Amino acid sequence: MRTIFVLIKTALGKTYEVAEALTDESRSQIPEVYSISGQHDLIAKYHLEGDVDVGRFINEELHRVPNIVDTCTMVAFRTFTKDTLKDL
Repeated sequence: MRTIFVLIKTALGKTYEVAEALTDESRSQIPEVYSISGQHDLIAKYHLEGDVDVGRFINEELHRVPNIVDTCTMVAFRTFTKDTLKDL
């Protein structure tokens, strides 16, 4: 399992529509989506299977959503929690 975070810029006034489209139950992956302040409007957190091509996933799943203007993808290397830190 691989976690990615995607910062999303939307067309003006379309943030809620994009968030709804991303969380539609008919989609292959349903992320956690948060509205945020700053240069981007939304951040989406996806958990992808290890064999999923991240670039293809972004291109086919996100870039086809109407009113997404730009994205910036970050791949998480490791999750740190209270439980995982005590094993270090």
